[in-house]
Amino acid sequence: MKEKADSPNSRLSRQNRLPKNQDDDQEGEVAEESAAQKNPENWISPQKILVILAHPDDPEFFCGATIARWTRQGHTVEYCLLTRGDKGVRDELIDRETLSRIREVEQKRAAEILGVSRVRFLNFEDGYLQPDLNARREVVSVIREVRPDVVVTSDPTNYFHREDRINHPDHRIAGQIVCEAVYPASGNPMYYPELLERGLSPHEIKELWLTLTAQPNMMIDVTETWDFKIAALKQHCSQIANIDEMERIQRLRHTPDSSDDNPRYVDSFRRIKFR
Repeated sequence: MKEKADSPNSRLSRQNRLPKNQDDDQEGEVAEESAAQKNPENWISPQKILVILAHPDDPEFFCGATIARWTRQGHTVEYCLLTRGDKGVRDELIDRETLSRIREVEQKRAAEILGVSRVRFLNFEDGYLQPDLNARREVVSVIREVRPDVVVTSDPTNYFHREDRINHPDHRIAGQIVCEAVYPASGNPMYYPELLERGLSPHEIKELWLTLTAQPNMMIDVTETWDFKIAALKQHCSQIANIDEMERIQRLRHTPDSSDDNPRYVDSFRRIKFR
């Protein structure tokens, strides 16, 4: 039987459907790309995030804009600083205890600007941080108490912060302590059984994020929260000789493909997903 010829209307109908489907596909791709930019972490529920670093001001310098971004998205962020930064100035006229108190106040003010819910200090001596079993146990106890989904720390393998700078040993060692606390100790009841007696049961985190890394695999657009980072950094008056110059430098740290007039800022991390 001879097939019935298409009518002009039926041909027009098919012709109109194809571009519409292509448009739908393109719109879908744009929507997916936009969603990925807004939620590159791909978290579907609020996360509890524990930032563990060596010194007051490390969170703000290393990833302050990302922290502000997370808290404004409804995630909970806590800080654990291993030291109180008692050697953070080269002034023999100020004693270390006074400096520690100053830096503790500065850190709490900065954390408040970023929306951080709690700041704690473990009071190890600044500059002499060691990756020993005592430090590991203290970090394990904090992880088991807070029970975070995500832990953020510094990359223990990064010896050279920039081409012209050696990374502070405390930064590297803090990262080593945290990595060794995260695995295997925090999730294994055979480690530090005395913590069980304090009600601190094992806890395994979902993700570990390493900041100050030379091997990033995660870039977060923090353009919208860069001003919060700068505002938080301004609280660390004891560490910044010229606040205006600090702000100028921070504003110049936009991506190479953006400009001073239309800047784009990113924070980079090495992200390790366990489950």
